[in-house]
Amino acid sequence: MVKDKRICVVLPAYNAAMTLRQTYNEIPLDIVDDVILVDDNSSDGTLSVAKSLGISHIVSHDRNKGYGANQKTCYQTALSLGADVVVMLHPDYQYTPKLIESMVYVIVNGVYPVVLGSRILGRGARKGGMPRYKYFFNRGLTLVQNIIMGQKLSEYHTGYRAFSAEVLRKINFMANSDDFVFDNQMLAQIFYAGYEIAEITCPTKYFPEASSINFGRSVRYGFGVLHTAMQYRLQKWHLANYKLFAVQ
Repeated sequence: MVKDKRICVVLPAYNAAMTLRQTYNEIPLDIVDDVILVDDNSSDGTLSVAKSLGISHIVSHDRNKGYGANQKTCYQTALSLGADVVVMLHPDYQYTPKLIESMVYVIVNGVYPVVLGSRILGRGARKGGMPRYKYFFNRGLTLVQNIIMGQKLSEYHTGYRAFSAEVLRKINFMANSDDFVFDNQMLAQIFYAGYEIAEITCPTKYFPEASSINFGRSVRYGFGVLHTAMQYRLQKWHLANYKLFAVQ
């Protein structure tokens, strides 16, 4: 615990057998109360590695449900365990677990209720090997999203996030997509609910074992992101009423 707050790290896993051990070994277990791994029907022995590591809570989907659906299970499980702060960390070792403490303290000290690990602040993205097209795709989408939504994030597309339980209980994340656009829908929901989001500079690593989506799926993701931003703007203008933005 940190200041009597229960800290939970969730690992949405899919075919992460090669990187899970390295990721888990760097989680600061001296402050983390629960580690939850949700396996989305991996075919590479991810579950076996998780069990060998003694991860405290392991959930296995009986079929591949998608990245967003995996996170839904992660957050539902964390809340059911009484978590006060939930950190979502990819088990592919693309993001360093060594930032967990910094992210958690921002929340437990009441500075911000949500913290993102940004690859774009500083030079972490390109230095860590982010492909050039992904870098410019990220920057371009983020610029458009900031304009449409009236916000000022350095990136909307990081998979490294920490939330207060209050935020997770208030937003309707179960109404979100089961695919990759889930991440962006969550941020839109958080802003719509009136919460502020902090960012912390995060180095990143790109290597063959790190998860990534191909160009075709990246394009579909991009259109989904823009659709979400427009839904947010229409909702703010009271021109539409999306279930996505229903406050609990």
